[in-house]
Amino acid sequence: MKKFLISLTLAVLMAVPATAAVDSVAVASDSAAMLASDSAAVMADSAMAAVSAELTETEPDASEGGGLHKQLKRKFMEGSAGFMSLVALALVLGLAFCIERLVYLTLSEINAHRLMQDIDARLEQGDVEGAKTLCRETRGPVASICYQGLLHIKEPLEQIDRQLTNYGSVLVSNMEKGCTWIRLFIAVAPSLGFLGTVIGMVMAFDRIQTAGDISPTIVAEGMKVALITTIFGIIVAIVLQFFYNYILSKIERLTAHMEESAITLMDAIAKLKSNQTKGGA
Repeated sequence: MKKFLISLTLAVLMAVPATAAVDSVAVASDSAAMLASDSAAVMADSAMAAVSAELTETEPDASEGGGLHKQLKRKFMEGSAGFMSLVALALVLGLAFCIERLVYLTLSEINAHRLMQDIDARLEQGDVEGAKTLCRETRGPVASICYQGLLHIKEPLEQIDRQLTNYGSVLVSNMEKGCTWIRLFIAVAPSLGFLGTVIGMVMAFDRIQTAGDISPTIVAEGMKVALITTIFGIIVAIVLQFFYNYILSKIERLTAHMEESAITLMDAIAKLKSNQTKGGA
């Protein structure tokens, strides 16, 4: 019995140090894991800070580029001020002619159907002078061609029709006044751009010859000038072409109104002459 108690006591004494050793190992491993986790977190934060700094440095500044007008101004100055000034001059002059024609044609548009009804009503009453006064007080080519027909109302119908045709050609020519200059600027603007392209290429080859080496920077500068002048020349031509086509559409509409009004006037004059012939008989 004593031997059994002694053996049990020795076994307990030996187990206590082993358990303490296991606990210390576990505590040490937990401490190491926590330290490793903290160090990993610190390294991740440092990496994120570095990435953020790089993104901040590489991100383009919105204020640096400026607005659209500033970018266009910068590109304009980069594209050789001499030829770009000529392209801009073609745009300004072309737009001036376009605006003048648009104002003239817009003021020339009237309610032709209502005008012809008023003229027909006066001619039915035999009031030729009243019809003339109405045409004089009304603006536009439709009223002008009607007034021209009323001036020759005493002549035969064939002569009146000839007068209306000739005078209509004059009115159409007046409406198309200035369109030749618009077509000229439409053709000149891209031509100036292509001329700037050729000059930019010559500049690039001159710099290559002077440097004695083909450098991408030298070639890129000349090509940049060439392409910018071409782009602006084409843009000017496109803008003027839109205005020119719109002007042509207004001229065609006014010409159609003139032709319809001339036919209506001829019918009204023929009816008036017929009534006068019956009354005289």
